[in-house]
Amino acid sequence: MALTSISIRGAREHNLKNVNLDIPRDKLIVITGLSGSGKSSLAFDTIYAEGQRRYVESLSAYARQFLEMMQKPDVDSIEGLSPAISIEQKTTSRNPRSTVGTVTEIYDYMRLLWARVGIPYSPATGKPIESQTVSQMVDRIMALGEGTKLYILAPIVRGRKGEYKKELKELQAKGFQRVKIDGTLYEITDAPTLDKKFKHDIAVVVDRIIIRDDIATRLADSVETALKLADGLLIAENASTEEQTIFSEKFACPVSGFTIPEIEPRLFSFNSPHGACPSCDGLGERVYFDENLVVPDTNLSIAEGAVVPWSKSFAPFYMQALEAVAKHYKFRTDIPWSSLKKQHKDIILYGSGTDVIAIDYQTKTDNTWKSRKPFEGVIPNLERRMQETESVSAREDMAKYQSSAGCDACHGARLKPEALAVKIAETDISTATSFSIAQAHSWFANVPKKLSRQQNDIANRILKEINERLQFLMNVGLDYLSLDRASGTLSGGESQRIRLASQIGSGLTGVLYVLDEPSIGLHQRDNNRLLETLTHLRDIGNTVLVVEHDEDAIRAADHLIDMGPGAGIHGGTVIAEGSPDKVFACEGSITAQYMSGKRCIEIPKERRKGKSYGKKQEILKLVGATGNNLKNVTAEIPLGTFTCVTGVSGSGKSTLILDTLFKAVSKKLMRTSELPSPYKEMSGTEFLDKVIDIDQSPIGRTPRSNPATYTGCFTPIREWFAGLPEAKARGYNPGRFSFNVKGGRCEACQGDGVIKIEMHFLPDVYVTCEECKGKRYNRETLDIKYKGQSISDVLDMSIEEACDFFKAIPSIRSKLDTLHEVGLDYIKVGQPATTLSGGEAQRVKLAKELSKRATGKTLYILDEPTTGLHFEDVRKLLEVLHRLVETGNTVLIIEHNLDVIKTADWIIDIGPEGGSGGGKIIATGTPEDIAKVKGSYTGEYLSPLLKRKPSKAKKIA
Repeated sequence: MALTSISIRGAREHNLKNVNLDIPRDKLIVITGLSGSGKSSLAFDTIYAEGQRRYVESLSAYARQFLEMMQKPDVDSIEGLSPAISIEQKTTSRNPRSTVGTVTEIYDYMRLLWARVGIPYSPATGKPIESQTVSQMVDRIMALGEGTKLYILAPIVRGRKGEYKKELKELQAKGFQRVKIDGTLYEITDAPTLDKKFKHDIAVVVDRIIIRDDIATRLADSVETALKLADGLLIAENASTEEQTIFSEKFACPVSGFTIPEIEPRLFSFNSPHGACPSCDGLGERVYFDENLVVPDTNLSIAEGAVVPWSKSFAPFYMQALEAVAKHYKFRTDIPWSSLKKQHKDIILYGSGTDVIAIDYQTKTDNTWKSRKPFEGVIPNLERRMQETESVSAREDMAKYQSSAGCDACHGARLKPEALAVKIAETDISTATSFSIAQAHSWFANVPKKLSRQQNDIANRILKEINERLQFLMNVGLDYLSLDRASGTLSGGESQRIRLASQIGSGLTGVLYVLDEPSIGLHQRDNNRLLETLTHLRDIGNTVLVVEHDEDAIRAADHLIDMGPGAGIHGGTVIAEGSPDKVFACEGSITAQYMSGKRCIEIPKERRKGKSYGKKQEILKLVGATGNNLKNVTAEIPLGTFTCVTGVSGSGKSTLILDTLFKAVSKKLMRTSELPSPYKEMSGTEFLDKVIDIDQSPIGRTPRSNPATYTGCFTPIREWFAGLPEAKARGYNPGRFSFNVKGGRCEACQGDGVIKIEMHFLPDVYVTCEECKGKRYNRETLDIKYKGQSISDVLDMSIEEACDFFKAIPSIRSKLDTLHEVGLDYIKVGQPATTLSGGEAQRVKLAKELSKRATGKTLYILDEPTTGLHFEDVRKLLEVLHRLVETGNTVLIIEHNLDVIKTADWIIDIGPEGGSGGGKIIATGTPEDIAKVKGSYTGEYLSPLLKRKPSKAKKIA
């Protein structure tokens, strides 16, 4: 009999307290609860980890070495598990070659479609390309000029893997003597043994000729032989220059000689040398050192550091070189860059050509040496160093001065001219990928009307796959994305929903899907479509387990699990489970209190009007923003307010606030080198002293970075330990208590506490360091104790425990308090940065800002700060953000959460739709004003919330 539930007994992973649970299979299950209450520990670290581990364990040892294998979770038993697939919030590949089309596999089907029913057109005549006859080929070869020495080659293998021993023997038996393998000529008897793991090019030498009038008949015979051998292809190679001319029986333009050797799916792949544009290698853009980033502030002089890469304190020789150039060409280094002649600017940036410059270098120790050679120039110097360096940090440092521009050859299309010459319904494949998903869906639906009956027979199945996948992407609210959008530019929520759409496209059944907040970044309007997608996954026979805080998702659940009651050590138990109505009736559940209306996030009694300067209100104004889909937008942000930027996904919120406003203000106030998206003008920055973008990027890339080191509270902790009598007696300084430097740390594990052992086809094993028993420090350092606790014990405390432990030490307590205020009581003081979620990392950054002395003139920008937060956590976060505003600062947030939006002083609503249908400001004003605006989706969903009554559970069919 089939099991009807997943039965968990004795789950103790992380903070779970011996959890026993029966979860129904083939249902939509939502796990909710406060941040740190154990939701992810249950869903991902226990249920998913065990499901994945068992599946991988069932595979062969050979297959296992290619898969990441999970550690066995701390649980007594789990029964009724299916193979598990996790769809997390991580952004997709940062590889510039990865696009929405490639991730969803739509582009693979498009390549097949263009290869099978596409028609090649000549770029010269604009007419379809016909096949070439043998006579036409002979005439063109004869036209190469008398006396030209040629090889007539038959390309029998083009970019394919294999050893080809049999083929070479057959050619020898047919009487052929020479072959060209991977660009090198060989006698067939001397041909090298080919590695079957690599791709090869093999062409048979059919004939060697010198063009003369009497050679035509012999040439025709050789051409026919080559075409038969290579399936209609032939290469005429100049023996002297190795220049090749390709001829095809199938596709060639008689006017220009434009030839397409073959029309196969790989011709349309920008990740293959057969299809990629040779100028940009299929990236569609070129990266170059940008003058505007090298010299971002033209009001500075060279002496004041106008040439930023050469103005650093560690580069005195660069400044000496610039002064020598100025002396040679007789211009001053103490006048603004903008006042220099163009000729002098060009010499500094691009070099002195053949002019020899005399430069006298002097070190700090007064050693001198002379250089007498042309001046290289700042930009050629950066280009050379970028090529030569092997240091990752040096590359990252120099990359700050680079911009990208469309490739001059393919204009961003990424493909060879041959690929772009093939069209369906007069549209090449690159143009089709530039459509938004909604436009592409409409275009592909009309393609059959433009094809012949025979073409439709071929294209039917391919078009069905493409249309289904496009529909799934529309169902998860991504109709505004284009298929050529780079994966690395997608938000966590977008990439998660793309993977969700791909899973639906795969049509798997009997699988356990574990999702982490799929509603992130989704406007309330698109929520229903997402929930319908999740219920569709359930209905085809899967168990869908979702960690979610969204009210609609909670009400739509078949089975709801509420974790709590608190976070960290106060969490880890199941407070209530069952149908949503059953959970809502539970008195001890904070979730239930919010869902039933007993608790709520209050609407402010009055909205702030903002700060005034005399009688004039202080306003930050951005005029004429046109980045991405913005349509000449002018936005006004009243300073000293809590302002929300709202709108459906893809409407242009991030482009306006993060790409334009933030970069423009930080360039003006903080002289950063990043270029903002285009805009006309900006005013109001005189009322601000700094701008801070508190984003969700990690606070550190290594496990050595943690909340204590990032917020700066580890420094006073180390100083406190160094000031203890025992430490003073031993002569220990604060550095002794750092696990990053020699001295106090354990050298066996270099302060990591664990040692990594590579296990090849098993997961890497991290074993606790034998020397320090995982404490990271050596025995002598651990001897120093405060209230019976060593420095290692302090790092292992939760923020809540540490606040109590250091309550008598203001310098430490004040910094820990800020972490407590942003709701991070449950994380450990020394928790590795790599284990923090995006939302947690963002709140650690917010805590660091709170610990700084307030100036009352700061603009804080946050993108969806409620990610991963329960209603109660949202309430706490709002208290913190409103407190920042109370001290005179301005808080500007991009947000979809209506509980946050309703507490705003001012709203800027962008839309009306996503992509090309957005990019306009629809409404501005207080929440009450927005609720009255017809045509504003935000207003439509905000209106009932401003006069809210509790509602029942909601069912999605």
